[in-house]
Amino acid sequence: MHAKEEEKLPVNQENLTWEEISTEHIVQNEWIDFRRSTYRFPDGSVFEPFYSYSRRDYVVIVASDEEGNYLCVRQFRQGIKEVTTEFPAGGIERKDGKEYGNGKDACAAENALEAAKRELLEETGYESDEWRWLLTVPSNATIADNYAHIFEARNCRKASDQKLDETEFLHVSKQSGREIEEMVSGGSFKQAIHCLAWLLTQRG
Repeated sequence: MHAKEEEKLPVNQENLTWEEISTEHIVQNEWIDFRRSTYRFPDGSVFEPFYSYSRRDYVVIVASDEEGNYLCVRQFRQGIKEVTTEFPAGGIERKDGKEYGNGKDACAAENALEAAKRELLEETGYESDEWRWLLTVPSNATIADNYAHIFEARNCRKASDQKLDETEFLHVSKQSGREIEEMVSGGSFKQAIHCLAWLLTQRG
């Protein structure tokens, strides 16, 4: 990565946007749009390569049952090569068959709350009548354009068996609030957006 030497311009607080000069779609299929771009910085210098990608928006659900235990799932995460404990979560389904979108074409995507209800039921077999939206936030604003929709579901009750996708291998794990707090504080709850979701529920 490098910035080409050009005559630099003064930068002020209202001049921070990068100008995209060119983009190459290295991989663009139904799963991901992975790009290599060249940008002009606010001071006029040109930088390349900058890599970014698009994946679909997703939901994260902080779900607790009628006894006050939290419903978590344990599954292998390829990025860190570990089995993690985390909250139920999953992608928002799209009507165009793609696995990605930029968060702005809502008409092409499933409603976030409906996606949260579906994912909770599929991954855990539980459902709830008490839902609360907590936050919608970029998943990784530095290199990705998808968003995470965070929800809380209370007094969840067992309604069915799991209905997992062919690529999903996970077990349901019930945790007390104290146990989750210890995992988050100790760095063993290894999903950043899920940690944020927990902190939002504790804010009240």
